[in-house]
Amino acid sequence: MAATWKDSTAEIAGSKMHLSRAGSGKTVLVLHHDIGTLDSLPFYDSLAEQFDVLVPHLPGWGKSERPEWLRHPRDMAAMATWLLADLGVNDVNLVGLGFGGWIAAEMVSQSPRSYRRMALVGPMGIKPPEGYIYDQAIVSYLDYPQAGFHNRDAFHRVYGQVDTDQLEQWDICREMCFRTAWKPYMYSQTLPHLLGGVRTPSLLIWGDDDQIVPISAGHVYTKALRNATMTTIAECGHFAEMEKPAEVAKLVTDFINAA
Repeated sequence: MAATWKDSTAEIAGSKMHLSRAGSGKTVLVLHHDIGTLDSLPFYDSLAEQFDVLVPHLPGWGKSERPEWLRHPRDMAAMATWLLADLGVNDVNLVGLGFGGWIAAEMVSQSPRSYRRMALVGPMGIKPPEGYIYDQAIVSYLDYPQAGFHNRDAFHRVYGQVDTDQLEQWDICREMCFRTAWKPYMYSQTLPHLLGGVRTPSLLIWGDDDQIVPISAGHVYTKALRNATMTTIAECGHFAEMEKPAEVAKLVTDFINAA
């Protein structure tokens, strides 16, 4: 059964941020992909069965306003931390999806003991030692999301017949990526050096057919974090929580409930 989601708006750093919230229990902050997020996903509903789930739209994405001064994922990490402070939640678990995983990693690097657990699904933010992060500038607005699925049927199950409104949304998402993560593209030169201080137990989840972020980046993340493990999902692409929602939700749920 789908969770009952409540939408609200928070004023963060002079900009309105959209927030969807559902469930109860341990607090879980979910940070979405660079392609934005749909209003409803089975993965979110699964988490909300056991947890108090917060899904903000990143500033400049979706229904959140765009701060003209925003220039780096680190800025979004600070805004997300501000949001949590205003909500008065503590002992928060972080779930970062792709680009949102980079932001979550920035959050824990800035406050190494503040978060309870962190699960990252194919996070950007670290330069892969082998291969390259897929450059969305060289493909169409439709080809890039499709490249994140191992199975084309899974893409159509999630997005159906893609309409003009969705293409426009992906265009805006792409512009925000270029604004905040263009040079160097989709990784930080400083983050790998800062993760060693993080005390938060972490789980890295990677689709075994991730064509957007090479799994070699996952090995760097796992080594850089002092308390991290990595697992892979078979026959799955970059957008793992959309392609294999039940499997990813179980991994995340079990990890958060393990302590």
